[in-house]
Amino acid sequence: LSWAPHPGLPPDTAAALLASGPDGEMLWLDVTHRSGQAPWVRLMGRYLLPPCKQRWHTCATFLPQEELLVCGDRRGSLLLFPCSSSSGWAAESTSIVNGGTDPVVQDSSNELEPSCLLHKGALPLESPLSVLFGLHGKTGVTSVTTHRGYIYSTGRDGVYRQLRLRDQQLEVLQKHRPSKGLQWIEELHFTSDGDLLVLGFHADNFVVWSSRTGENVHCIPCGGGHRSWSYCSSPLAKVFAFIKSGDVMLYHCEAEPCKPQVLLPSLHGREITCVRRLGAVEVPGHATVNVFVTGSEDTTACVLILSENSRAAVPLARLSDHISSVRTLAFAMGPGDKSFGDEGLSALLFSAGGRAQIECYRLLCAGDAESESAVACQVIHVASHRLDKHWEKKKNRHKLVKMDPETRYMSLSVVPGTSTKQLPTPWKFLAAACSDGSVRIFGLLEAAQTLVLVAESFHHQRCVLKVEAFLHTWAGGERRHLLCSAATDGSIAFWDITGPIVDAADALHEAEGEMQPLALDAPLVTIMAHSCGVNSLHIGETPEGRYLVASGSDDGSIHVCLLDVALGRGEATAGTCLQVLERVSRPCAHAAHVTGIRVLRPDLLLSASVDQRLTLWKQCSGELVPLSTTFFHVPDLAELDCWEVVEAGGELRYYCVLCGQGLEML
Repeated sequence: LSWAPHPGLPPDTAAALLASGPDGEMLWLDVTHRSGQAPWVRLMGRYLLPPCKQRWHTCATFLPQEELLVCGDRRGSLLLFPCSSSSGWAAESTSIVNGGTDPVVQDSSNELEPSCLLHKGALPLESPLSVLFGLHGKTGVTSVTTHRGYIYSTGRDGVYRQLRLRDQQLEVLQKHRPSKGLQWIEELHFTSDGDLLVLGFHADNFVVWSSRTGENVHCIPCGGGHRSWSYCSSPLAKVFAFIKSGDVMLYHCEAEPCKPQVLLPSLHGREITCVRRLGAVEVPGHATVNVFVTGSEDTTACVLILSENSRAAVPLARLSDHISSVRTLAFAMGPGDKSFGDEGLSALLFSAGGRAQIECYRLLCAGDAESESAVACQVIHVASHRLDKHWEKKKNRHKLVKMDPETRYMSLSVVPGTSTKQLPTPWKFLAAACSDGSVRIFGLLEAAQTLVLVAESFHHQRCVLKVEAFLHTWAGGERRHLLCSAATDGSIAFWDITGPIVDAADALHEAEGEMQPLALDAPLVTIMAHSCGVNSLHIGETPEGRYLVASGSDDGSIHVCLLDVALGRGEATAGTCLQVLERVSRPCAHAAHVTGIRVLRPDLLLSASVDQRLTLWKQCSGELVPLSTTFFHVPDLAELDCWEVVEAGGELRYYCVLCGQGLEML
């Protein structure tokens, strides 16, 4: 049995009672309170739960505008049923036609008349419109609720999920794991001040966790979750009642007169390892704001805005799907979901890091003058990939040596321009630099939420630190997908990955999203640019169609080479030919690791180092000449991102954001 608020009626006069019975049949009964009399009950609907060992529902809520019912069951599934407020009249009218008197209640005896159940066959047995089987694991769904047009579900798997309704189908947008110790989530409470309280049990304690502060608001010893309990909060007091050893216990806590004030909220719990600018959002009545994504050692990624006027960083969303540190981010800009219309920003975000884990999200950002941050952000989880899960699917794996379980993704780069007339594919491709010495290519099909490993190479034989993909187009329109990778020995390799991408797209189309990884061909060119690891890498195109490849190293040096791409004519040289036309090196450009570098123009270079210096270089006459140096305040610099803005007067400005032990925009 479970209660749910009656759609369209106040909760103090009516409620919906849902009862699960034999053979997976669930009944919807309307119960109306009548003063001094027995409640008035009417059968409204019959529903069939999907077959499973423990076939009963655990929670439910109505979506009155869509005339739908969402419920969770003991198997951890979410189910969507049709429901209409007029459906109950069928059972009532049928019972009257068949000779029944009052279909539900007989006042003289003040007892419930069973006629509404005797004639329940007049109502059809509805099957679910949408089923998300085992969404919360085998321990069951504990609650389902709605807030601001979205559906939220909780379970005993330590996760709560945000969903939406699309064409009468349930679609998971993202999942949240509030606290590593909160294994058993029971309910969600949305407060009037915009906070989300997560109610659950950790060991033998009842816990109330705040998503705004990321801390426990209450922790009450009660013996664990296997008991009846109730929680109520108001601005004046918090009350928790529970049963323990047959006794009814009450915990009462009055509101604190003074709460500690947070002077400066933190973006992450540990150092920030990567940052990317998504773009700028126009907000009516406000200044243009920049949207960024950061990743951290605290295993989360954060979507945030930085405003020049307020000089404040405001988080919009937190992504907590990683089980280890987030080391690298990559974007693929482009349309996806049309929930926010054509305005705003839409992008695919890839995040990767420890435990060989990649997560993919669709980000939708648009101006919202009513919200506190002035920007609304919707995050939709698209796909995920882990190498050890890929390993479990391998055949004859007992004959093979398992890959290093501690493999980390050090860098990501989206392969541009993969959907063309020559290659009309919905697949997007992603290159990854890996700590186990490999360069890997992944394919993503957003519609099917599939992320597949399609090709790999262990050419470097040591940790690959950076990877950068770029597209070369000849005058005739022919395209070549090129890749640059850098390793800990200071070498930089250049690959032509056009063939593997075309072959992978064909194989994925034929095999419907599954394939054995292909082997990448040997690199076209490999150069020794540095004496030790390459910590930063960037490629810029010149007006002549050549490429400037800039890199920075552990030894503080900067290396720039000019690359020319040609088409091989002879049989022996058929394909792509790369030629290094010019190389410029600046030893000891910085006093510490160069962890950020950007080619701003063919003659202009920007570098940043752990020595907390941001230096602008001019390339002329085969050497790098420093133009200016700015000191920044972020220690242990991890990464740099740059963009250009044309001001109102036509003046071109370059902006950069730096991350490490903090975040700074210049």
